[in-house]
Order: sequence, then C-alpha cells, then structure tokens
Amino acid sequence: MSGHSALMNVMLRASEKAARSLVRDFNEVENLQVSTKGPGDFVSAADRRAEEIIYSELQKARPDYAFLMEESGAVEGKGEDAEYRWLIDPLDGTTNFLHGLPHWAISIALEHKGEIIAGLIHDPVKDEIFHAEKGSGAFMRRRRLRVSGRQDLMLATIATGAPRRSSESRTQFLKEYNAMLSVAPGLRRFGAAALDLAYVAAGRYEGFWERNLKPWDVGAGIIIVKESGGFVADLDNPSFNPVETGNIIAANDRLFEPMAKILKAA
Repeated sequence: MSGHSALMNVMLRASEKAARSLVRDFNEVENLQVSTKGPGDFVSAADRRAEEIIYSELQKARPDYAFLMEESGAVEGKGEDAEYRWLIDPLDGTTNFLHGLPHWAISIALEHKGEIIAGLIHDPVKDEIFHAEKGSGAFMRRRRLRVSGRQDLMLATIATGAPRRSSESRTQFLKEYNAMLSVAPGLRRFGAAALDLAYVAAGRYEGFWERNLKPWDVGAGIIIVKESGGFVADLDNPSFNPVETGNIIAANDRLFEPMAKILKAA
C-alpha cells in the first residue's frame, strides 16, 4: 500500500479486511440457495460483519470522526474532528450477492463539512479498487482513471437503477428510461450504484443516473467520477447536493449536458 496517502492507506486497509470476510461468505451463498431458510439471513449477517470490520478499522485510525453507515446508522464525532464523517456501505449490490451474482462492492467515502474529500470502491470478486482524493486524481490500483471520450449517445453505454419503492417512483423512472432509450440504446442495469459510478470514472460507461439513493451509495463514486474528469450533479437541480437528495446524474464531460436535458424533459 506504499505510495498512497496515510488517509487512503487507512481506507484500503479497512476495505481489504472486510473484503476477505465478504468473499468467504460469498463462496458459501450458492450452497445456501437450496436450504429451507434461504440465504437472506446469512447475507444480512455478512453485511453486518463487513460493516463492523470497516467501522473498527476506521475508528481505530480516526477515533473522533463521525460515521453514517447503512446497517448501524449514525455515530457522532468528537471535537473538531466531528466535521469529518465516514459514509460506509459494506455491501453495495446486496441482491446480486444474495443470488450469487459476482457484481457487488464495498464503498467508503470521507466527507468534510458536507464535501466528499476521499472515496474508495472495492470490488473483491474482480480484484478492482477504485479510489480518489480531492485534487489528487482518481485511480484503479495504480492506473490513472479517465472518463470516456465518446460524444455520441447512440454509441454510449449508460447505466441506471430501477426503483423498488412507490409506483410514483417507478412511473418517473419509466419516463426517464424510455426517453433515454430513444437516443441511447446501450442502457444497462446491473444493480450496484457504487460500481456504476466507478465504471463511469473508468470510461466503461459514458453515464449513469438513478433516484432515491442513500449517501453511502454515492459518496465514494462522486469524488471518483469528478477526479477522473467527469461531471456529477443532482438530477433535478444543479445547486442541490446529490449526496443529500439521492438523485444523481454522472457522465463524461461530452455527454453530461445532453443526458441532463433528456432526463429533465422526461
């Protein structure tokens, strides 16, 4: 882990320790598919174990920082360091994990006074770690990340996520999906928002949009996309913070505006 900042080394250490736990559990999921109880409880326990590992490692290194975690909720910070807050999703893509699909990740972000200053997305199955710090660029391991240079939506690969909640959310999603499909036939839905954002940063996707996400879903991905030369904003109002609203659009610099216009008009 040499060559990284002290902060990134802390994040890498936490994610790699949690990754070992999750990979062990993931290898057991297939055996549980035929059980009477099913793997749901097992996966929930795997999720919690990974979060406890990450929390323990980060808290040990930065004891006064605040936390916002998917499973355990909020933990207040102390003193001046309370201005720093970790956003943790120990298992983004839980449904994929549950069904034995090898597309899930660990997401860790650090926020300072409401601004994301560092992020890490770790895909243990593919052994890929995407990470960034403010002003220092985005990387996958040691390789510098750059967003795609494609300029034509007809040739673009765009990712999205379908809502599980209200019929109103589904109606809005279908409007946006159909509007985007009419100009960008290469739409994908893989069920892990953190990896969708990482793939925009890596130039694998040209863009991504989704609504009703949580801070821990998008925190790390936002800074990784920005530091790779991409644009990120709230879907409805560029003055809003997508970490807070959960409604996000991310794309390369060429296709961000065309995508935003299409989705706004839907």
